[in-house]
Amino acid sequence: MDELNPYFLGSIVLVKGDSPDAQIIDGQQRLTTLAILLSVIRSKVGAKYAEGLTRLIKETGNPITGTPDRHRLTLRELDAQFFRQYVQDEAAIEKLLKLDRARLSDSQCNIRDNAALFDQRLQGWTEEQCVRLAQFVATRCFLVVVSTSDFDSAYRIFSVLNTRGLDLSDADILKAEIIGRITPVSRRDEYTKKWVEAEEALGREPFNDLFAHIRMIHRKAKARGTVLAEIHEYAKPTANPTLFIDDELLPYAEAFKLLRVGPFRAERGAEEANKILRWLRRLDNVDWIPPAILYLTRHREDSAAIGVFLKDLERLAAAMWVLGVYINERIERYGALITEIERGDDLSQGGSALQLRDAERQNIVRLLDGPVYLMQAKVRSYVLLRLDEALTERGAEYEREYVTVEHVLPQQPSTGSQWLVWFPDEALRTQWVHRLANLVLLSQRKNSAASNYDFEAKKERYFAPRRGTTPFALTAQVLSERDWTREVLQRRQADLVAKLREVWRL
Repeated sequence: MDELNPYFLGSIVLVKGDSPDAQIIDGQQRLTTLAILLSVIRSKVGAKYAEGLTRLIKETGNPITGTPDRHRLTLRELDAQFFRQYVQDEAAIEKLLKLDRARLSDSQCNIRDNAALFDQRLQGWTEEQCVRLAQFVATRCFLVVVSTSDFDSAYRIFSVLNTRGLDLSDADILKAEIIGRITPVSRRDEYTKKWVEAEEALGREPFNDLFAHIRMIHRKAKARGTVLAEIHEYAKPTANPTLFIDDELLPYAEAFKLLRVGPFRAERGAEEANKILRWLRRLDNVDWIPPAILYLTRHREDSAAIGVFLKDLERLAAAMWVLGVYINERIERYGALITEIERGDDLSQGGSALQLRDAERQNIVRLLDGPVYLMQAKVRSYVLLRLDEALTERGAEYEREYVTVEHVLPQQPSTGSQWLVWFPDEALRTQWVHRLANLVLLSQRKNSAASNYDFEAKKERYFAPRRGTTPFALTAQVLSERDWTREVLQRRQADLVAKLREVWRL
């Protein structure tokens, strides 16, 4: 081992008094990963070397003096028992790799996935190679330990070390700063647990995203600096850290989880609210989330009001998407809405930022009555799926891998086809080909060869190729038509636009 260059693993920050125990402020992920690696290596070597690896993982007790075994690393309360049972104890890794990920929390999945990765990388290694790796980790890998006797000093050191380019999330840094300001010190464990449980319930990445939404709730404008900087400036979480955690972070995390994955529960109106939430999640932006978080938090006991708000919010968000409203204008609109929610304004009034203005309603109707197919692909799909659901009496959920938009009247009909009998004039075809009346949804990939079939063949062989049925109401309507003439399109267009006007109250 001496001939190998040492490897530097960085610094760890500890709070340590006179006792042997220490609390890790920064570096737990590295120490956890090292413990997993050593445990995986232990599973691949014989008893002679496994015993030595076990002593690195835990300190063996002495039955003569009554000293129990002590694990060298203890994770947070939520994961400590899991880590002992499936990583630190002998023969743990074999049990860990057999666990079903679907039954594990995010952190437990990460532990299992790391062990699986190490196990995979060590496949085919000889015992000698595994032992040499363990020796390298134990004797040639180094850490710089920064130890203080109190939390305040430890958190200050943590903040300095981890705001200089190292890969920590905004949530990690804010956690250190906010928890580090809680007094008395005895309450920090309580609030650390609250923070960790909220992060666990939401998931690490969404929990980090939550702070961008909190920034927007306070800032009410497009970000000019980093999320961290603007959280500090506008939310001021360290001024009263327990109040911030109890009154903002925890209820906002709960609301955000509902908005992301649901379900919304209520005695009445839950089905409709969850349907609207599914549509909101289909939007191509998350700008609507901050006002939704704030409203759900402020009105958590009023399920009827929440249902009305979500319906109006989807209407507004969908309208701005169809109208092609740019991000700056969207953020300004949602910022105004956040202000109204904070003031407790009546959001049903025509002047509210939540409601569409007359000009907006007129413009969206004009666009919906025009060449919808020429909209951005995601926008036209949203419009057509939203329309299709409204036409389906029992309601519908669209989770199919492929949902495509197809023309009934082809864009370029073949010479001698029935299409040219019904639409001999090119200007007339251009007027109708891309409008709602001429569009259907298919749960399959497009078939360029089939797109020019005559009407009867297209219905039978393309629009309903499986037992003559289709999952889409829009397409089923077409299957019931005998001809596809201008009169049919005019009637159909009027009906479909009227349905969308009803859906979005236009």
